[in-house]
Amino acid sequence: MKIFIFFMLIITTMNASDFKPWTKKIEQLSDEEKNVLIHKGTERPFVGKYTNEKSRGIYTCKVCDAPLYDSSTKFDSGSGWPSFDDAIEGAIKRIPDADGRRVEIVCANCGAHLGHVFEGEGFTAKNTRHCVNSISLNLVKKPDAKDNNLSYAYFAGGCFWGVEYYLQKLDGVKEVISGFMGGHVKNPSYYEVVRTDTGHLETVEVVYDSSVISYEEIAKTFFEIHDPTQTNGQGPDIGEQYLSAIFVSSDEERKTVESLIEKLEAKGYRVATKILDRSEFYAADESHQDYYDKKGSKPYCHGYVKRF
Repeated sequence: MKIFIFFMLIITTMNASDFKPWTKKIEQLSDEEKNVLIHKGTERPFVGKYTNEKSRGIYTCKVCDAPLYDSSTKFDSGSGWPSFDDAIEGAIKRIPDADGRRVEIVCANCGAHLGHVFEGEGFTAKNTRHCVNSISLNLVKKPDAKDNNLSYAYFAGGCFWGVEYYLQKLDGVKEVISGFMGGHVKNPSYYEVVRTDTGHLETVEVVYDSSVISYEEIAKTFFEIHDPTQTNGQGPDIGEQYLSAIFVSSDEERKTVESLIEKLEAKGYRVATKILDRSEFYAADESHQDYYDKKGSKPYCHGYVKRF
């Protein structure tokens, strides 16, 4: 009898064991994540966090963390979803879609739905596009030799959505993050900055490769994508949080900005842009990142004007 009970305990324990280590993780997914990863739904275009992501790293499966794509294979297809022209060997499984026309791609390790694969579109030399839902992925960022050239710059020029929109299109700019700087409140929310006196300005953090683009080139563009003479905000956005300012990290950056302002003033511009010392930067939440790309529209209070 004791032997029987012993074996029953073993069987019960085995049945209760988590043979697939990602089972519990599936239970922790949000309804939106389950809709895509488990029920094979599709994320809306231009809303995913990785659609315009430029950082180097490895994209992994949201469910089981298996490596799926190297960032070097990512490209901009204009589709509204992250696009890759190749996957890590053995990481992806192709399955004919139920509609009889498309080919579904799933994680080869756990079977989580990723998106679809298309061929013959001519986007890259490999002539292949893995169209993947951002919500199916995580990005593990990694440094490489070129990361030694990455630098950071901070600009405030009204609504950060518009500043981000233009600066992230520059060659050599790896990422632009919307957030806040200059105030006295730690980790402020968007509504705190808009509705209360936090002292923060809507600011963007520009991550750029200094071997490709200089600080001066980025600063010049900043002066050309907003009105540096407006003293009370930017366009229709009026208020302290929308003032024009550049937060500098060194004497060299300060001298560069001062030189650019002198050139503008020599042309008759009465520049209102403040030069401030860099302080702690607080990133805004995900809903404020890549705002116009997600909407599929262009800024309403920013535009390019040649000034240099």
